[in-house]
Order: sequence, then C-alpha cells, then structure tokens
Amino acid sequence: MADLFRENINISLDSIRSHLLRSILTVLLISFGIMALVGILTSIDSIKYYLSENFASMGANTITIRNRGMMVHMGGRSLRPRNFRAISWREANAFKQQFDFPAYTSIFTYATNTATLKYGSNKTNPNIPVIGSDENYVVTSGNEIGQGRNMSSNEVIYGVPVAVLGAGVVSKLFEGSIDPIGRIISIGPGKYQIIGVMKSKGSSMGFNPDNQVILPITNVRQAFPRPNMSFSINIMVKDPALLDAALGEATGAFRIVREGKLGEENSFDISKSDNLSQMLFENLKYLRLAATIIGIITLIGAAIGLMNIMLVSVTERTQEIGIRMALGATRKTIRNQFLAEAIVIGQLGGIVGIVLGILIGNVLSLFIGSSFIIPWLWMALGVTLCFLVAIISGYIPATKAASLDPVESLRYE
Repeated sequence: MADLFRENINISLDSIRSHLLRSILTVLLISFGIMALVGILTSIDSIKYYLSENFASMGANTITIRNRGMMVHMGGRSLRPRNFRAISWREANAFKQQFDFPAYTSIFTYATNTATLKYGSNKTNPNIPVIGSDENYVVTSGNEIGQGRNMSSNEVIYGVPVAVLGAGVVSKLFEGSIDPIGRIISIGPGKYQIIGVMKSKGSSMGFNPDNQVILPITNVRQAFPRPNMSFSINIMVKDPALLDAALGEATGAFRIVREGKLGEENSFDISKSDNLSQMLFENLKYLRLAATIIGIITLIGAAIGLMNIMLVSVTERTQEIGIRMALGATRKTIRNQFLAEAIVIGQLGGIVGIVLGILIGNVLSLFIGSSFIIPWLWMALGVTLCFLVAIISGYIPATKAASLDPVESLRYE
C-alpha cells in the first residue's frame, strides 16, 4: 500500500513537471483563495492580540466607577453613554472606607487636560492632563514608578505640593542628563516638587500615559476647584478570578452610598477594564465571518478551475491512460493516480497560500506594533480546505479517466 502511494505521488510530480506552466497557474489559483482566508484571519488575530495587550496595559483586572459612560461607535451603531449626577468627594471617600474586599481602591479626578508645565525656560504645550489621585492610583491605572517614589498617604491627606510625572513630560522639560527628582516645576498657578517619574509605556489606543501628571487629590481640590467636581473610583482586585465578585460587591456598596432604592437602576456607571475590548472582539467576529465567506468563494472558483484543468489533462493523456490499462493498471489505479495528482496540486497551492497569507497578515502586525502571529488553527484549516477542494475537484476527472475504454484510448490522437 505504501509503495503504491509513493508511486502515485511520483507519477503526480512527473505529470506536474511535464505540464509546468499549467500546474503553476493552478497552484496560484488555489493559493490565492487560501492566501485571502489565512491573510485576513491572521490580520484579525493580530488586531485582537494588539487590543488585548493595550487594554491590559491600561489597567488589567480593574473596575471603574464614574458618573458617565463612554461614547462608543461600532460600525453604524452608536452606543450612547448615560450621564448621571456627579460623584461627590464625600461619596467617593465613603465608598473607599466601606469597601472591604481584597483589592486596591483609588479615587481620582481630572483637574484639567490643558495644563502647561514649566521648569526654568522650558515649558510644555498646553495639552498636559493633570490627575488628582490618592496613593493607589499608580497601581490601579496599570502604571509603575521608574524613578523616585510614589506619593504617600500623608502627602495625600495634607495636600502636599508634590508631583509624579509621566516619562514624556520629563523629556519635554529636562534636557540631557538632568535628574528631575527633587526639582520644582510650575503647574498652573502652583509650584510642585517632583518626587517620582513613571515608566514609559508609549501611546496605546490614542491614550498616552507618558503625557500626564499626577498630584495629590486634596491639593487638586484646592488648586483646581470647579463647581460640581466629579470623582471616579478605580478598583484593582488582587486575584483576577475574583473580578466578577468584586464587580457585584462594588455595585452593591456604591448603591448604598448613593442611597439607591430597591428596584431602581444604578445612578452611576460601573464597568470592567475589559468591557470595551470585549465589545470590539464581539464585532471582530463579523469581520472573521466576512473573511471566511470571501475565502470560501475564492476557493470555489479555484475548485472549478482545478476541475477544468484536470478534465483537460484527462483528455490530453487519453492515450497514456490506454497504455497504462494495457500494461495491467486497473480502473481503481487510474482513478487513484488522478486523485493523487489533484491532491498534490491542491496541497502545493495550500502551502504557497498559507505562507503568503501569514506574511500578508503580519504586515498589519508590523504597522500597528503587534507581535508576529503564527495562526496554527488557520493553517490547519487551510490544509484541510485544500484537501477537500482537491478531492471534490479531482473526483469527476479521475472517474472519467478510470471509465475510459482501453481500446478507444489507445487509438485516441
């Protein structure tokens, strides 16, 4: 059986070499279908990996309570945010004191998004976000201190004028090898001592944590007062498995703080850090479906082309078939030889298509800064589809070849 299989493969390769141009065109026809399928699906995996990586860097395992939702556009649909009354300092502080869960809890608010920072003669553009927070915000926002230290709880309580800067702000204010720790800078009307610099994370999803400043929240309440100031709360669970439990616990606790009545909807927005990514992933499935349909349609065209070329091959090799039958080849052997040829052509097309698809799909990874993706699942799917296409396309020509009359085949010219 193994010898017969090897012989069929060798005969198939000889036939492909003897009709090289036709075989190349057939292989390319199949490879385009696989390339479209694997390429688009690999691109989708690259996007999904990029989104997961970037949302995780913005604070994994985190729950945020705020007074308004996020505006999200998904294709033609727009998910409009609900706006609720502002979350007061008293409510935020009461929740933090009452929330008893193995998690880090921080309160923060945006003082301004248009601050100008100055150090000596250097200053930034008026586009620096200033965040007022407590000592836990650096952890719950997914940041790390790269130089110096984080603010202490006493500095937060007493509103000490200290600042933790993003790496991008430091590069704008300090030239060369100047150590920013301990330097005094101007932020708005006040002066602040730099006590820490956060590690650089780069821009992700249009948000750049390197371009922000963190001040003690009590200082912000005094230096950047505004009517009806609203505060937000971050909760970062210590055990990712408890994220859903923490969400339920936090919802109930804050409803009590906000004096929500039984049966009423929440008067605040509460969401997990992965909510937006899950919404995006949900929409990616439609793109994957479209890619699959496009690839299958292309493969149907390839199957028709392969069948047509195999029928032409049967016609051209009619005399050869007659000689093989005269030498003792059975109809089953002839049929298996043509099926093997179709399968070899199909698998060659699949290999070329998979390689091109991976390369094309990872071009997107290169542009968006994602990792190189090897789509093992889609590769297996491509090989399987090529095998099915070859069997379906090669069966009719192989059956036709096997059913030829030996005598008439020998006389065929």
